[in-house]
Amino acid sequence: MATVTFDKATRIYPGSTKPAVDALDIEIADGEFLVLVGPSGCGKSTSLRMLAGLEDVNGGAIRIGDRDVTHLPPKDRDIAMVFQNYALYPHMTVADNMGFALKIAGVNKAEIRKKVEEAAKILDLTEYLDRKPKALSGGQRQRVAMGRAIVREPQVFLMDEPLSNLDAKLRVSTRTQIASLQRRLGITTVYVTHDQVEALTMGDRVAVLKDGLLQQVDTPRNMYDRPANLFVAGFIGSPAMNLIEVPITDGGVKFGNSVVPVQRDALSAATDKTVTVGVRPEHFDVAGADSDQGVAVTVNVVEELGSDAFVYGTAQVGGETKDLVVRVGGRDVPEKGSTLHVVPRAGETHVFSTSTGARLSD
Repeated sequence: MATVTFDKATRIYPGSTKPAVDALDIEIADGEFLVLVGPSGCGKSTSLRMLAGLEDVNGGAIRIGDRDVTHLPPKDRDIAMVFQNYALYPHMTVADNMGFALKIAGVNKAEIRKKVEEAAKILDLTEYLDRKPKALSGGQRQRVAMGRAIVREPQVFLMDEPLSNLDAKLRVSTRTQIASLQRRLGITTVYVTHDQVEALTMGDRVAVLKDGLLQQVDTPRNMYDRPANLFVAGFIGSPAMNLIEVPITDGGVKFGNSVVPVQRDALSAATDKTVTVGVRPEHFDVAGADSDQGVAVTVNVVEELGSDAFVYGTAQVGGETKDLVVRVGGRDVPEKGSTLHVVPRAGETHVFSTSTGARLSD
């Protein structure tokens, strides 16, 4: 097993002046499951491919354990990669697909068979070993691709959006399988996804990238509770955090007809007359029907999820119309077209600088 270090690793594609990955600095512990997440084009797959040796590194270094692998070919890095499109050989059986890398490496047949059978048992593929890939479902094919990586017993697993070709229900179950499998094997894993729910549910830590720059790397809980800047705040969480620009006033910020108390340090650090306040949908309190506290939200759409519901509405804040999402109990769902008065819960607000986007509150 091994640690993985990105030491100011940079990739600039030929013909471009802007780095696709800009001085990426992350230390991944031995046996850790790290998820790289971000919108399309943020540099997450490029980072993974740099670690795999499939992309050149134009600056900085990459280390696996104590070895500098920055300029080593992929075959000498002791890694195994699982791709989005399975990349199985159609003319080979499942067993041959899983054992192919070992066969190429000159491992004897009995040893290959033993390792393939062990991996098949872990992945619940034993009864499919003699089938060809075309006779398998998408989820089974992805498990075969996982098996092929496992039998090699690499120091590092690299996974590039391995679940994006699966349907929603299968993705959830396969997600759980991959996470529990990784914990059992204890192999350091770097996993790329654009799905932040997948990132939060699978990773020991999550690294958020935007435009090739690392925005924050932290545990899922810390990232949800303390996003480092406006981008992370708006990206992590489903539905996304409500981000509203509000004026600073005595004792806090002016939110509609209410003053919401905010840490004094956060306000004194602000360089603008306004701050951007972030409130998660579950951190709004709904005032009584006859109250004029907080902000009046006109209900446009209600998403009922059984145990609770999400209200999508619009509100007038600071003279502008803003979209807001509020979570309410599943038993008291408002009518479309009705008006709710909502107030952010004290102590559950996030304060960011409007101009720089940096977090101001603790």
